[in-house]
Amino acid sequence: MQPTQNLAKQLTQNIGQVIVGKREVVELMLIALLCRGHVLIEDVPGVGKTTLASALARSLDCSFKRIQFTPDITPSDITGFTIANFKTGEMEYREGLVMSQIVLADEINRTSPKTQSSLLEVMEEGQVSVDGTTYRMPQPFIVLATQNPVDFVGTYPLPEAQLDRFFMKISIGYPTAEEETDILERYTTGARPMEQLRPICSAQEIVAHQQEVGKVYASREVRAYVSLIAAASRKYAGLQLGISTRGAICLLRAGQARALLDGRDYVIPEDIQRMAAPVLAHRVQLSPEARMRGISAERALQAVIGAVQVPVRTA
Repeated sequence: MQPTQNLAKQLTQNIGQVIVGKREVVELMLIALLCRGHVLIEDVPGVGKTTLASALARSLDCSFKRIQFTPDITPSDITGFTIANFKTGEMEYREGLVMSQIVLADEINRTSPKTQSSLLEVMEEGQVSVDGTTYRMPQPFIVLATQNPVDFVGTYPLPEAQLDRFFMKISIGYPTAEEETDILERYTTGARPMEQLRPICSAQEIVAHQQEVGKVYASREVRAYVSLIAAASRKYAGLQLGISTRGAICLLRAGQARALLDGRDYVIPEDIQRMAAPVLAHRVQLSPEARMRGISAERALQAVIGAVQVPVRTA
């Protein structure tokens, strides 16, 4: 098995054939995959959200399904349903769209809250329950969801419980002038970079790399540092809702994966600090006063982390 660092490098190069720049975004998606987490990609239309998710799926030798969320899609379309087999007289399960290793939930906030909630069980427990029977998801399993900003017409904001199921939320952002020039050159010559992508990692290798994350050492001091950050967020005046215990667990796991990508077998406080914004920003709620002052969740988290003493001994 190739080292995780090499996997990250090859994955970035492979996706770079389609997405110009954005190395950090690709690394964040790999970290979520290694941590068995799901990713919410939120950005304005036309910056490559769907393309990025599809490029990651094509780079991994895993089963892949794309679900285009619309107002008329139903929960049974997602989870599957049972139907009578008139030849045998028995009920049979028909798989839903979510039964795949990599699921692209495109424009997830354009469907109804009832359909959105059909993903809660599968994202948290890796299984779907239909008519009293449980069906396990194939491994590795990851949901890559895209959405437009919530103030766009025809969108349904994801509830807090749904947002909390996402390991991290990321934004791609606009490319630089130089990157956009390269993009225009690639996509105005008739080339189809997406069709040229080939898998660079098998499902078994991904599962093995996921197991390596749990072996990265996190000292008691680092664990206490994460706990103090979570506690401080719950008392911070700018936040109406602080970091949950699930959020703290995800932050520590992300720190382990970050250390692994950097070639270390132990977590340092900088790993925690670097992963705080993508892992926690969508889990907290700003107070009305903070919103009126135009303070972002990332800025509030920065203030919270800045008020917590960094441990000296971490290894």
